[in-house]
Amino acid sequence: QNEEKWDFVLVSDIHEMGSEKETKRKKFLDELSKKGFTIKKIEDTKLFYGVRAPQHIFWKYQSLLMNPDSRQQNSSAHQEVPVTTRIRVVHFILQNTVTSDLEKLHDLMKKKVFEAAFPLHKKEEITKILKKKWARWRVLFKEQPIEEIRSYFGEKVALYFAWLGWYTYLLIFAALAGLATVAAGATVFSSSQVSKEICDANNTIMCPLCDQNCSFWVLSDTCTYAKVTHMIDNEATVVFAMFMAIWATVFLELWKRERATVATSWDLYRWDEEEEELALQLINNPQHEPRLYQHSYLRSTIVLILALLMVTVLIGIAHALVIYRAVAMALFMQSEVNLLSKHADIIAVMTGAVLHYVTIIVMTKVRSHTGPWALLPFLEKPRTFSQRENSFTVKIFIFQFFTNFSSLIYIAFFLGRISGHPGHYVRIAGHWRLEECHPSGCITDLFIQMAVIMLLKQTISNIMEYLIPLISHQLRKKQKPPKKRSVMLGEEEEAEDPCKRQWLRNYELNEVNVFSLFNEYLEIVIQYSFTTIFVAAFPLAPLLALINNVIEIHMDAIKMMRLRRRMVPRKAKDIGIWLQVLEAIGILAVIGNGLVIAITSDFIPVQVYKYMYSPCARENHTSMDCSTGYINNSLSVFHIQDFEPHTKAGMEWLWLAPSTELCCRYRDYRNADDYTYTVQFWHIFAARLAFLILFEHVALCVKLIAAWYIPDVPQKVKNQILKEKHNNLRNELRWVMPWKIPG
Repeated sequence: QNEEKWDFVLVSDIHEMGSEKETKRKKFLDELSKKGFTIKKIEDTKLFYGVRAPQHIFWKYQSLLMNPDSRQQNSSAHQEVPVTTRIRVVHFILQNTVTSDLEKLHDLMKKKVFEAAFPLHKKEEITKILKKKWARWRVLFKEQPIEEIRSYFGEKVALYFAWLGWYTYLLIFAALAGLATVAAGATVFSSSQVSKEICDANNTIMCPLCDQNCSFWVLSDTCTYAKVTHMIDNEATVVFAMFMAIWATVFLELWKRERATVATSWDLYRWDEEEEELALQLINNPQHEPRLYQHSYLRSTIVLILALLMVTVLIGIAHALVIYRAVAMALFMQSEVNLLSKHADIIAVMTGAVLHYVTIIVMTKVRSHTGPWALLPFLEKPRTFSQRENSFTVKIFIFQFFTNFSSLIYIAFFLGRISGHPGHYVRIAGHWRLEECHPSGCITDLFIQMAVIMLLKQTISNIMEYLIPLISHQLRKKQKPPKKRSVMLGEEEEAEDPCKRQWLRNYELNEVNVFSLFNEYLEIVIQYSFTTIFVAAFPLAPLLALINNVIEIHMDAIKMMRLRRRMVPRKAKDIGIWLQVLEAIGILAVIGNGLVIAITSDFIPVQVYKYMYSPCARENHTSMDCSTGYINNSLSVFHIQDFEPHTKAGMEWLWLAPSTELCCRYRDYRNADDYTYTVQFWHIFAARLAFLILFEHVALCVKLIAAWYIPDVPQKVKNQILKEKHNNLRNELRWVMPWKIPG
């Protein structure tokens, strides 16, 4: 029975006898044999080599990494190492075994000497438990079996699922707050004075939205749009943005406590990654010299230039999306299809959002296959795997962040603010006008963009993420050779080999790599960015994230247990650099939401109007709504004879109303005679700045207080560690000989 427990399986094509590949393969397997490895060969359409490490390797591992106190007590006793540790040690030795040609397994796989190397999914009790309690859709709302995940996939994967479960649980509170905000907007604020004024503005003639074939329009046509805007853009949103800033801090602080509890129960506090790596290097090669830390300012400068180059490319893509929206708006307005011309602004925003989603998908594929990112680890020369992973994580996160958010940043903070005004529009290539915000505010554009991207990411992306491995697995299964082949050849013993079916079944699964878990983290951290950074514009983001995560946990579980080969278990104390990334997102969330309320939202202009320019400010009107007259006040007057000569708008107006005063309205605070900014514009600008500074300082202070108030490590855990240290020192004291103590 013990003979059939194999640690790893290597797969190779059947090469010709005496060929270069066959020679290289033999050299590598000979090196393993010299180290005492047992190797079993099974031939099918491929060559399968089962690899089992000798027991003395694990005894060395235990001895090197054992605590000094337990070493003295158990110098002769060797406990059975966990399967996860066994796989990790064998994987390290396989990856670092060097042939006489100075080639490692990685080089041989590049040269197609070996096709794959993987540990096995075995039919054990733990796999049954995980498939029953975790890796199926029926247990969608059940608690995850974290201990079993750890025993099968190792601490790193278990910590990912523990963190994802914790994040999903706390999203319930954020989702409820977001729903309450939208509900308040729909009930309390839907009948707001501002949207009422837009709906009643039958006589307010607005300036055309494009140069050619665009008519003047009546403000009341956009009544529904205004109601939707004020459902999002109201006083409740400010409270919700502040709540989300605190929520992000509390989530991370509570996770630190949860992680401390988990790390203690798994006895990870004394584990050191660097020490383990050095121990494994010495087990693999007793003459090994440690690779020293290196730093080069030249390499760092090259890395920085490459990173800035990629960010510039991404900002360029955001500019391309801006150009698309401006051109699309003009073309839709001129369309003969009534639906397109009537809703040109919304269609331009929505198609722009879909195009943005497509660029996210394309750039993610580009990132994963090519680009300067492939060069960065070689340029930086990190010493350990975790350093390489941390360096890679930061750079890829920045890349993905700009891919996802560059277009949103433009919509939130630049749309409608750099487009100029009637008679003096800013144009792309001197031809297409930049878009303007809707008179009811810019926040709806941001709402639509976020809603489209989040919905597409959580439907299409998730379906593809599940279907592609599923279809790939089914196709690999269909490539199986006929079962009777070996019997027909008269090799009945081989057909009966119990390992053959198991190895083939594992080979048919989709391959995994060292960054498979990284991709899962990246997906959720980008989602966390959407849930926090611009949440003031899209209060339903936490609800969508919650629904997604409940599905994501079990989808990842099914992929890991049923569709992919077994991951090499890795040990970890925490979620690594991702914690710093999440903390950075928390700070960006405060800045982002502060800017959305101060700049994108109409919250500040309405407040300035209420307290400085409304009838309430001039007289004591207790019965009147103080925002009465806001819309009329926020629209500037433009004389149509001042239109640029090449536009057709002025001629149409003369034909429409030859006897009236020739003017139209547009959203801005400008004087009617020379179109310079009014005093009210500067009042609003100052109020926006003051609010931004106040909001960010208050939110950051609250974050700091919350971080101080909630200790990172629970008292119970601290006391447990303290008692362990005390007991260890007391045991050490017993071994100190009385006559060796001075004095």
